[in-house]
Amino acid sequence: MTIIFKNGTLFKSIALGIIYLFAILGHSQIDHKQLLENMIKEQLLARDISDPATIKAMRNVPRHDFVPPDMQPYAYSDNPLPIGMDQTISQPYIVAYMTQVLKLKDHDRVLEVGTGSGYQAAILGQIVDTVYTIEIVEALAFTAKNRLSALGYGNIEVKTGDGYLGWPEKGPFDAIIVTAGAEEVPEPLIKQLKEGGRMIIPVGPHNGIRQLLLITKKSGKIKTREVMAVRFVPLTRTN
Repeated sequence: MTIIFKNGTLFKSIALGIIYLFAILGHSQIDHKQLLENMIKEQLLARDISDPATIKAMRNVPRHDFVPPDMQPYAYSDNPLPIGMDQTISQPYIVAYMTQVLKLKDHDRVLEVGTGSGYQAAILGQIVDTVYTIEIVEALAFTAKNRLSALGYGNIEVKTGDGYLGWPEKGPFDAIIVTAGAEEVPEPLIKQLKEGGRMIIPVGPHNGIRQLLLITKKSGKIKTREVMAVRFVPLTRTN
């Protein structure tokens, strides 16, 4: 196929095309930044998210990098989004709330059950020393591991496995966050929680409303507090 440009318009057209391309790319980047900032102000600060470390992490992690391309226009919306394999990325507020309630410190070692796209792990990785995250769906674990590595998260370790069993060889943990709904609190996770540690986990019947539980371990005793009614995809097992 041959295209003929009259009156020397070839180079002008190419130049205009390049300018237009950069304009689109620049506009897209600005839009993502503005949408992220709107998310911070309207979905987090306007509610009850006030922990500076959590807010900073939510601002620093580009959420649109953790959703499929067709979902990127909705990445900063106030709702969960599908990421494939019948899994979802939680809405920004839930991610921030579960992070804030753990009262994380920069020296903490944290276990996450349910890696998904890797977004929650990335938020945690902005705050704590080390994150260990488990995903039962091998394809999701593989993608999340590569994504987090490409984004420079050297303090996050990903593995494929049954999150119900935790990661005993890396424990005990200062905090544990479970991003899938369980019908009961997994006993292995309780055992892997460090003295003085905190765990946040949604518990309740599958296909129903669950209670987000905040669990603390002090002097070997477990204290449980209901903090919020939520919906989560179920925590699945290997058997």
